[in-house]
Amino acid sequence: MKEVKIIGAGLAGSEAALQLSKRGIKVKLYEMRPEKTTGAHVTGDCAEFVCSNSLGSSEITNASGLLKKEMEILGGELIKIAYANAVPAGNALAIAREDFSRAVTQKIENDPNIEIIREEVTEIPDGNVIIASGPLTSDKFAEAIKEFTQSEHLHFFDAIAPIVEVDSINFDKAFWASRYDKGEASYINCPMNKEEYEKFYNILTNAPRIEQHSVDKDSKYFESCLPVEVLASRGVDTLRFGPMKPVGLIDKRTGIENYAVVQLRQDNSAKTLFNLVGFQTNLKWGAQKELLQSIPGLEEASIVRYGVMHRNTFINSPQILNPTLETKKRKGLFFAGQITGTEGYSESIATGMLAGMNMARRVTSGLTPHPNPLLEEREQLITLPRETMLGSITFYISDSAHLKHISSRDNSVRYLPLQPINSNWGILPQIELPKKERKNKKLKTELLARRSVDVLKDFVYSM
Repeated sequence: MKEVKIIGAGLAGSEAALQLSKRGIKVKLYEMRPEKTTGAHVTGDCAEFVCSNSLGSSEITNASGLLKKEMEILGGELIKIAYANAVPAGNALAIAREDFSRAVTQKIENDPNIEIIREEVTEIPDGNVIIASGPLTSDKFAEAIKEFTQSEHLHFFDAIAPIVEVDSINFDKAFWASRYDKGEASYINCPMNKEEYEKFYNILTNAPRIEQHSVDKDSKYFESCLPVEVLASRGVDTLRFGPMKPVGLIDKRTGIENYAVVQLRQDNSAKTLFNLVGFQTNLKWGAQKELLQSIPGLEEASIVRYGVMHRNTFINSPQILNPTLETKKRKGLFFAGQITGTEGYSESIATGMLAGMNMARRVTSGLTPHPNPLLEEREQLITLPRETMLGSITFYISDSAHLKHISSRDNSVRYLPLQPINSNWGILPQIELPKKERKNKKLKTELLARRSVDVLKDFVYSM
């Protein structure tokens, strides 16, 4: 029996391991934690969530929700565990992070086909390998990847939001609600009037940040995980139209439409810990405490985890990967997760799922012709239809056409570096609507979602 080595037991690596195991393939799953830490993780559990506990919307008319639906159709394993460990979060799928990671760890540890090896990998092994070491890949292994790819790594920076104890929140000021009263009132909301917001903004924009040699004025951030202080630097009202937007959040006790609102989302199943939505930060801890305690309702907040910043690393996938997630120059070597240039928890799980499915085909394929033209006849690896969200994501990160730049000055051609991508409607092949409906965004997303689900179901049926 051939075996597969997987480097990294994060979301992507754990999903890939479970996909291979249920197909009867032996897996050696390497994880350096807890012997060697990353600076962002706090446990040695598999599939640990770091920045947030939310996988985004669960509605298929949201790009992230559609990706989750596709994982369900394709037989994803972690998405089942996520729903089993969900906590109230309106229309979003948020999880009790410790319970989720513990459940994944137990499933893997009890799987007779998976052996967890707790040690750092410093070289790319021979044989069938999935690299899912994540954006916090160790320096030594990053050097090995750099040597294989013969290119510099790209990088960007992520920040983590603080977490507070719910018992320390003043509910004389804070109130429970979900935006527009959709679903259960599962968010804690801290309202601000104009004066309170301006005081908060002044503290935020003047607060000292943690100095890091690798973070400078040219640093790149992923837009969906920008530090709150970076957002604030774009203008005094940026936060009020972003993570602190007050629309749809009215305290029924007062009926007042607030000037700004800070939301907190449940972080554990016991409902004792809540994280500040959109409040990723790199401020010094003393400054974070002052900032948080300037928020109405959080004056006596007990902070159990401060925000931190960490560097994320990813490969230049258009040069390295096929849309199957297998490398172009070495069969049997796959990459999965955020190291591919995908961003987001759902995206990490989804690419781990696809890498695991394709590795299984690589290991067991008889290389017989397949009637489905969407599958590679020679190798029978899965290239998902472009009409699907995951198919468009893997195409985007493996295709260089969208990175081609022609200079208007001398017509010279160069390729821009890949930027991290998450699920979004813009990467899908678009649907042409009648002229009178072209601005109907809701209709467009409904049609795109319906097309994706139908195409994927047909694709799975024909496999």
